[in-house]
Amino acid sequence: MHPTIFAAFDEICRQHTATGPVLEIGATASADTLLMLPSLALVSERIGINLVAPGTIGGCQILQGGAHDLSQFESGHFATILCNSMLEHDPRFWLTLAEIRRVARASALIVIGVPGFAAAPVTRHRGLLNRLRRLPSPWRRAMEIHLAGTSVLPPHHFPGDYYRFSEQACREILMEGLELLELRRLLDPPRFVAAGRKKFRD
Repeated sequence: MHPTIFAAFDEICRQHTATGPVLEIGATASADTLLMLPSLALVSERIGINLVAPGTIGGCQILQGGAHDLSQFESGHFATILCNSMLEHDPRFWLTLAEIRRVARASALIVIGVPGFAAAPVTRHRGLLNRLRRLPSPWRRAMEIHLAGTSVLPPHHFPGDYYRFSEQACREILMEGLELLELRRLLDPPRFVAAGRKKFRD
């Protein structure tokens, strides 16, 4: 995990007072797993789940299993749920989102990080576009196509790589039904980290 992403999760958990129990979807038994965030150091119950293998790190248990079925956990059990760089590998990520919402208690903090896409502002390239007019037509066309595109994180199969998310998707799909606390755009190609709080039932 990129240190900037790790730091953003830590800052969000600190600012929004993350408490336990904590669940990390896609946890790994490594020092940069979100279960090891400094802001969670005093939380006694920190559990991870992943597809690959069970394990432990820093006293935290990591279970093997799929995020589409979190039936080993009761509804409303977790006060904080973290998920980073996992939903793009999940062909049916909406099932995972439904399970996250089910196992989150009312007022739970949910923080999700995903690779994104976002076009660079045209104004940033306006001078370059003006200079391109002097190039021969094939070169000019190729550069115009390149500048009109958007940078994205290259595919990284684990076991597959299916999605990139827009800022709108983070707000309207990943945070659907939650009170949106914040949405950060980090790095280039962009990564989004969205934080929301599960609402109390009406």
